[in-house]
Amino acid sequence: MNATNSKPAGATRPKAWLAWSSGKDSAWALHTVRQAGKFEVVALLTTVNSTYQRVAMHAVRESLLEMQASEAGLPLVKVPIPSPCPNEIYECQMGDAMARARAEGVWHVIFGDLFLEDIRAYREKHLAACGMTPVFPIWRRDTRRLAQEMLAGGLSAYLTCVDPRKLAASFAGRRFDADLLKGLPEGVDPCGENGEFHTFADAGPMFRESISVAAGEIVERDGFVFADLLPGAAAGGELELPRPDCETRRS
Repeated sequence: MNATNSKPAGATRPKAWLAWSSGKDSAWALHTVRQAGKFEVVALLTTVNSTYQRVAMHAVRESLLEMQASEAGLPLVKVPIPSPCPNEIYECQMGDAMARARAEGVWHVIFGDLFLEDIRAYREKHLAACGMTPVFPIWRRDTRRLAQEMLAGGLSAYLTCVDPRKLAASFAGRRFDADLLKGLPEGVDPCGENGEFHTFADAGPMFRESISVAAGEIVERDGFVFADLLPGAAAGGELELPRPDCETRRS
């Protein structure tokens, strides 16, 4: 597997952090940027629920997040946020992270957003205020074709969070694969861009090696259904999950 930035001979590229949600879209954005070679990705940026030690909204254990960064060959910049998380706290924490980025010579942040204009506008507005520039390498890609491209390219992922108002709870914990795509109801975006589901990427060309995970407990909390993924065959304990509050559309 290819987990390095391709670098044209003699080229000097701008450094970038990549906003890493632990899911397939940010993982594919990393692969896409590395293939294009325009930016040098030097770190992954992730909001982590400091109460539960999990990735915001995706509810992925911090230990699995760290495994992803290791297999991607990149340092991990964690932005701790409380649960619940008011906007002003989120923006203050992210502002501190952007100050660190600038101090390290990083002026770009890469996102795996697909088509939601309000989210893109939010990122552009707040990054501009920090003197940073957002990059959207998979923006406006046809999501069905993109999902198929991901699978054909070797990406593997699990659904870790499902909104049961948009998709049946039974999809939580399932693999993101061709069978799942065929079984999605009409109106559900194949990449879950409207919040129907969130994922954890466990293999693909952005990683050196695949990450061994085992499906754990399925729980419903605060109107969402979560599938707890465990490292390998590790035993899980009581499942504590972050609230799906303001973190939902920003991580």
